[in-house]
Amino acid sequence: MSEHTSPAPAAPDLWATVDALCAWLDTHRPVESREGLLLRVLKLNEEVGEVAEAVIGATGQNPRKGATHTWDDVQAELCDVVITALVALRTLTPEAREVFTGHLERVRQRSLASVRP
Repeated sequence: MSEHTSPAPAAPDLWATVDALCAWLDTHRPVESREGLLLRVLKLNEEVGEVAEAVIGATGQNPRKGATHTWDDVQAELCDVVITALVALRTLTPEAREVFTGHLERVRQRSLASVRP
């Protein structure tokens, strides 16, 4: 690192942030109980639709609108999908970290088991 560059700021702890977002949403939830939980999970559809809209806009696939988004917009929308999914998982279980880590490990083993370095 040169003397003119500053170190990158420390990244917030992913799961602490997910917990905080979940708690914040819980205090502002207009619909309670199981219906509120289902709506939080359904929020994923909205976010995935925004990814599709951004891809269509970045590629100019709508001739009436032309290019309306950038690939940075697509990246941001994908991040929103990930955040929304993690918050939905945390809403379903307080053990979201363990559930996700275990599932990721199973996917890794299944997908990368035959890959040799």
